[in-house]
Amino acid sequence: MDHVEKLISDVKLSSVVPGRITGDDKLQHEFTNMDLIMKLHYIKALYFFKNDVVEGLHIHDLKLPMFNLLELYYPISGRIRRYDGGDGGGGGGRPFMKCNDSGVRVVEAKCKNKTIDEWLAMNDNDHDEELVYDQLLGPDLGFSPLVFIQFTWFKCGGMSIGLSWAHILGDSFSASNFLNIWAKIMVGQQISPQFLHKSTKTNKLINNNNNNNPILSTITKFPFSLKRVDPVGDHWKITNNIKMQSHSFHITQNQLNQLVSNVCGTYNKVKPFDVICATLWKMLAKVRGEYSSEPAIVTIIRGDHDSETTEAVSSNNQVTISTVEANDIKVSDVDTSELTELIGEKTVDETRIVEELMKKENGVSDFIVYGANLTFVNLEEAMIYDLEVRGKKPIFASYNISGVGDEGVILVLPRLEGGRIVNLVLPKKQIEGLKNKMREELGIF
Repeated sequence: MDHVEKLISDVKLSSVVPGRITGDDKLQHEFTNMDLIMKLHYIKALYFFKNDVVEGLHIHDLKLPMFNLLELYYPISGRIRRYDGGDGGGGGGRPFMKCNDSGVRVVEAKCKNKTIDEWLAMNDNDHDEELVYDQLLGPDLGFSPLVFIQFTWFKCGGMSIGLSWAHILGDSFSASNFLNIWAKIMVGQQISPQFLHKSTKTNKLINNNNNNNPILSTITKFPFSLKRVDPVGDHWKITNNIKMQSHSFHITQNQLNQLVSNVCGTYNKVKPFDVICATLWKMLAKVRGEYSSEPAIVTIIRGDHDSETTEAVSSNNQVTISTVEANDIKVSDVDTSELTELIGEKTVDETRIVEELMKKENGVSDFIVYGANLTFVNLEEAMIYDLEVRGKKPIFASYNISGVGDEGVILVLPRLEGGRIVNLVLPKKQIEGLKNKMREELGIF
């Protein structure tokens, strides 16, 4: 961001804590193995609302519902500690959440020189990063907030909401549900106090220290979907070896229909997400093949979630991590339908073995998932347009990931007008090559 002229100003930070003190019976929250696998990644969400929706709203109106919200999501207001490492110290123990009501951060900012329409017309991911607080956990881990919510007012009177959410708390579905419940509370809807919980199955993985666990004995090789990184201590940040860049493609419904129809002739179990993944996998293989090896293995991350919930549930438990390998084929030359079939039919679910590996290492080792391989994330069913302010949906919403490894990540999201939005974080020189091929071969900009 150093090379980008700043477009926001008047930045103010404050904290919001739960409306009531968290009880002694809820002072500690355990992370699951899947939570800890995701600890070096961060979710970034961004929503835009027109001026007629937010006119007359003040920061007090936006912060007031959070007191109730954080009573429901009380662990989110906590701070991370480690077993056998003291309060926030640099010890090597398994992390857990101390539910000490330290709160979340609220950021207020202004964009005095751009309207929302002008901002969106830029289609500039570098500037979008100004609207979502740049968050990292640590190096003072015991004092680092896990959630930042940024409200930015524009020249036109409109407003953006930017959420920075530590992935250790839960996946993108959990993050969007957090904001959706905040909005429901703001309009007076009563939310049942269904506190954060983890599934019984995963809790057993945390608490069972039996080394004779038969599943552990089945771990015969390291999962393809993970990459072990050098220990990061209490500064949860990854270091990239190459310059990474963000970009977005907007695929209209007509363009999506055409992509799908091109595959239907030879593979009839077509899903739009699989087609988009196959298309981009092939194009990136062409781009990378010009200077290095093709990506032969990709990771597919999907969420298994109800379409709507009013429970205050935050978890990575429903994430499915799979890999698919292009054995004995040249990805850049093969028909897109063959890659689509591989993604649809030949993925290998590594979720269980990933969890067991983290259990075996007592939750203290450092891994990355996003960007360990070229990683595709299915957010087609994410209810990101369910965030309503005064009964109005955002005119645009988007999610992305930070803390991504060198192989990159591609997220597929719903588009309000139909079709899909594709958000990418890839090595910079791959972005330019991919943009050229998308424009030349598909007419997508």
